[in-house]
Amino acid sequence: MGEQKVKVTYIKSAIGYDQKQKDTVRALGLRHLGDVVEQTLTPAVKGMLAKVPHLVKVEGIPS
Repeated sequence: MGEQKVKVTYIKSAIGYDQKQKDTVRALGLRHLGDVVEQTLTPAVKGMLAKVPHLVKVEGIPS
């Protein structure tokens, strides 16, 4: 069984939020509003997404 992939879109600016949240968004590979990255859904990525759900949109990619 292959690894599950998700598409992560940066939808809201991190300005005004804690530096840890800004660093988390950056660690996901997002730099500018509207950026979209594809991530493999590992426990580490799940944890990062759980910390910034108000800043990103997550969509599953069918395999």
